[in-house]
Amino acid sequence: MTLIECRALTRTYRRGSEKITPLQNLNLDIDSGGFVALMGPSGSGKTTLLNLLAGIDRPTEGTLTVAGEAIQNLSRGALSHWRSKHVGYIFQLYNLIPVLTAYENVELPLLLQPLTRRQRHERVSTALESVGISDRYAHYPRQLSGGQEQRVAIARAIVTEPTILLADEPTGDLDRESATAVMELLSRLNSEQGRTIVMVTHDPRTTEWADTVLHLEKGQLVEQTVRTA
Repeated sequence: MTLIECRALTRTYRRGSEKITPLQNLNLDIDSGGFVALMGPSGSGKTTLLNLLAGIDRPTEGTLTVAGEAIQNLSRGALSHWRSKHVGYIFQLYNLIPVLTAYENVELPLLLQPLTRRQRHERVSTALESVGISDRYAHYPRQLSGGQEQRVAIARAIVTEPTILLADEPTGDLDRESATAVMELLSRLNSEQGRTIVMVTHDPRTTEWADTVLHLEKGQLVEQTVRTA
């Protein structure tokens, strides 16, 4: 079943008198439960596409439908509500709040939802356990390794049970061992929990876990590789 549908998706902005088009006439379908890796040189439109899928940015032209919702038509308030319900975002540099514990960082997005304290606790505990970091729940980010911080960031991204999990260079700041552990974790979330994942990466090794690899250049899709089991 198609979860994400892009039609003639274009994003243009101006830098002074210069017109910049990081994404141009992109047509793309992503199925529910897919694991997609986006590759391409810097400036090819990868992060722009990720931000459009997240509802952080809006397309200049074209349509973007995610989970049956044409999100380019939503008001700012409706888009914020849609994003909190449907999107989990994993950042390269974790973006954890240093004065909050691992538990509190993961709990943060749930504070925007109508949940009881007990319900939040159950969600946070499940998320921390699923990423193998439940024994570090009371630790602050400065007390964690880079790999552990990324696991907390992943737990925060999945705690709301989002429709789509977006990852921007999730292993870019990690050593090889930690990067492999994070990719194995994302693979399990995809295969065992059915999470739909779209990941931006520069590292060809991380694409081994994806079932579809998309190559972008100058804002256009130039190659698509689909792996069969």
